[in-house]
Formats: sequence, C-alpha cells, structure tokens
Amino acid sequence: MPSASELRELDDNELDGRLVEYRRELLNLRFQLGTGQLDNVTRVSEVRRDIARVLTVLRDREIAVAEGRDAGPVFATRPLRRPRAEREESEEDAERTPRPARSRRRTAAGATEGEEVEPVGTDTVSEADAVPADNEAADDVVGDEEES
Repeated sequence: MPSASELRELDDNELDGRLVEYRRELLNLRFQLGTGQLDNVTRVSEVRRDIARVLTVLRDREIAVAEGRDAGPVFATRPLRRPRAEREESEEDAERTPRPARSRRRTAAGATEGEEVEPVGTDTVSEADAVPADNEAADDVVGDEEES
C-alpha cells in the first residue's frame, strides 16, 4: 500500500498505470467476495483507498495546472521528523509548563465524589430573598385584577 507522498513522486503515466492496476484488482476482489473465495476481506477497502489516493494526487496536479503552478512530481523538501535537538527542547518545555488539574468525576446530582449532596426541595431561603407575609402592594395588584 503506497503512501500519498510516494505516489506524488511518480509521474502521470505511472499513476495512470497504477490506477488501472488497482481497479483491475478491485474487480477481481469483488468477484472473489461474491463467490466466497476471498479470505482477506479487508483487502477490498485497502484497494479502494489506494484508488482514492491515486485519484487525489491526479486531481491535485490538475488543479495545479489550472492555477499555473508546477504540476510535476513533488519530492519531499522538508524532513519528515524534527531534528532531535528540537524535539528534546519541546519536551523540556512541556515538562516546565504545568498541566491543568483534572476535574474530579461528577455524580448525577452534580457533586464530586465524596461530597455530600443536599436533597432537592430543602433549599434554605435567606431573609433578603423571602417575601414578607404582609405585602399590601401585592394584594392591591391582585385586587385590581379581580375588579376589572
């Protein structure tokens, strides 16, 4: 199974040849699958992905030509991995910066484990939130609505 970067290094004629080869293989795999002779069914999806990779590279080249860019084979110009010194520096930076503490798992009631949950309906009301029993303004509004 070739990677996309390997396919980008091939020219258009080789890609067309690979595309024909993969499509022929897919046809044979479908026949084997239909007759029950196929042992490795994952090979069908692998070949389909190979076809998609080839078509993607060909389409990228089509777009590049339309935009006026160079559409030839693309060779890797940057290293696949960062140099070892840079990797070690970034690992040291990761060790210096503290990670945020993980939140503890919450229960269905919203409390963390080990924390007591206050039963529903037993909320205490402060004096500021309490409505005075002798609220004449509220009685007047209710009374006015009844008279209308």
